Amino acid sequence: MKEILVKVPRDLVRILKVRDEEVPKVVRLYLAIELYRDRKVSLGKAAEIAGVSKWEMIEILASKGVPIQYDVEDLEKDIKTLEEVLRIH
Repeated sequence: MKEILVKVPRDLVRILKVRDEEVPKVVRLYLAIELYRDRKVSLGKAAEIAGVSKWEMIEILASKGVPIQYDVEDLEKDIKTLEEVLRIH
């Protein structure tokens, strides 16, 4: 993944109540949460941005009160996948 550097105010360390070296991870996490909440990225992409697994991202979103985006189309894809897997076995 390509990276770009973004300068943030020094106060961010104090506001976030983290050590200097933790700022990039926390900022990526907040960015991932908001992008997911705004439906700009998928759960998988949000997890990738945050640097965590999908399961960890689900837990993080739940702790922030962000509902998982799962619609009828997702359900239909999951049912189709399940049917294909059951046919194979």
